[in-house]
Amino acid sequence: MRVVRLLLVDDEKRFTETLGKRLVARGLFVETVNSGPEALAALESRPFDVVLLDVRMPGMDGLEVLRALKKAHPLVEVILLSGNASIHAAIEGMRLGAMDYLLKPADLEDVLAKVEEAFEKKKVAEERAKEDRRSRGLP
Repeated sequence: MRVVRLLLVDDEKRFTETLGKRLVARGLFVETVNSGPEALAALESRPFDVVLLDVRMPGMDGLEVLRALKKAHPLVEVILLSGNASIHAAIEGMRLGAMDYLLKPADLEDVLAKVEEAFEKKKVAEERAKEDRRSRGLP
């Protein structure tokens, strides 16, 4: 069984450290970063299945990161996190390809359930992409 490779992106360092440790304790591989540019750099150098992405960050916000991430890594699933209940950000995020949206502080069980759902969705998409390549005679 493959372990979920999760990238946790939030400008609040204490939040990423605490949530990261709790998710690792539940058996996930977790890497944390504290900015949009760091997230995109991590995605370029290492594979991830799911990204937990804060919407509000200084500099490059979560929606900007989401746009760039989906363009370069369309199969990576994204769950947006926000401390502010913004319906506009949720709608825009879903339009840009986010799988779901959670409000902080999210319950750990809710986060785990969403991450597992995102991981399963990514595995199905990867299998479909493989089948599509095979049907076209590609490696």
